[in-house]
Amino acid sequence: MRPRTLDDVVGQDHLLQPGAPLRRLVDHAGRSGPAAPSSVLLWGPPGTGKTTLARIISAATGRKFVELSAVTAGVKDVRDALAGAKTDLSVGGPETVLFLDEVHRFSKAQQDSLLHGVEDRTVTLVAATTENPHFSVISPLLSRSLLLTLRPLTDADVGALIDRALTAEHGLAGAVTLASAAREHLLRIAGGDARRALTALEAAAGAALDLDRTEVSLELVEHAVAQAAARYDRDGDQHYDVISAFIKSLRGSDVDAALHYLARMVEAGEDPRFIARRLVILASEDIGMADPTALQTAVAAAQAVQLIGMPEAQLNLAHATVHLALAPKSNAVTTALGAAVADLRAGVAGPVPGHLRDSHYPGAKGMGHGKGYKYSHDYPHGVVEQQYAPDAVHGKDYYAPTDNGGERGLSDRLAKLRAILRGDQG
Repeated sequence: MRPRTLDDVVGQDHLLQPGAPLRRLVDHAGRSGPAAPSSVLLWGPPGTGKTTLARIISAATGRKFVELSAVTAGVKDVRDALAGAKTDLSVGGPETVLFLDEVHRFSKAQQDSLLHGVEDRTVTLVAATTENPHFSVISPLLSRSLLLTLRPLTDADVGALIDRALTAEHGLAGAVTLASAAREHLLRIAGGDARRALTALEAAAGAALDLDRTEVSLELVEHAVAQAAARYDRDGDQHYDVISAFIKSLRGSDVDAALHYLARMVEAGEDPRFIARRLVILASEDIGMADPTALQTAVAAAQAVQLIGMPEAQLNLAHATVHLALAPKSNAVTTALGAAVADLRAGVAGPVPGHLRDSHYPGAKGMGHGKGYKYSHDYPHGVVEQQYAPDAVHGKDYYAPTDNGGERGLSDRLAKLRAILRGDQG
């Protein structure tokens, strides 16, 4: 069911519309000069069509397609591919599209080995990554490539692929039909991943045919993918109700209820990145300095979701859920920021005090910038009486620690700090 042309591709309309980058790239394939195809970086979640697009770019003018995976390939494999492409060109053979999957797994030195072939156009490089290329791909390679961001497939996109697979001659060719409940469950477990949806459909259809049935039921889909259907609508009320209940259970310190709602979301195919983002937010919004390590755990879980992926990353989400549910709670950080923002929006601000202004650029000291600034490390305990806030909010208290968890010990320290800073030690 892999699309053969751009017109067969489902989703990614922002790249496929007339005049869009990918459409121009394929339409101009084979031309020389500035319109000739550039090397491309495809960045997007799994199952959104990165390999498919690379094959389409290759097939646009009958170019040779060479595929490598950064998981198993090394510098030698890259050099062999470049040498082969150069040999083909020297004898009048076809141009080569080098597809490198998971390029973010290549080290800097390994990525450097691609530069010469990209720069002299020995190959058209199409590199795919699920990681942010601005952090995972070296700058010289990034600057020489056209970066295309693939968006997650919607349920409508995946549904169109499922419907096409049921009827297409090179698919199931009408051998079975799909019950509506089974179709909805396939969409849930797919989570925007076309491969996952088609693999599950193939397994369920095979089970139906083995039983001499012509309809794929919800029961067969569940049995085929060994995953129970949860009552959960990712785009409807259930989506919002369950995540709301999850957050409120965490805030209310009910670890058992929180784990129940987490399990419902995971089993229903909810995007784990969505769950991880909500955990990171809650760690500061509802816990804050009552347990500063809660944010570390939440961020680590979010990074683990990106690094490991599902299903293993559900353990990292559960780890963070337990930590955040059991942590002491405080919304003092949220309240403090809200009060500061409210003052700002009400016009209570003012210029930065002169002694705090940047004094490093030419002419700054002539304007009095930095004059009278006291370097805190020169004073006992690293604190000295000095005005930091603008006049309009000088002496205003925004942060008020609670008596919960780690914040209990901050109250006395904060009072002493404010007394020194404001000259109220007496």
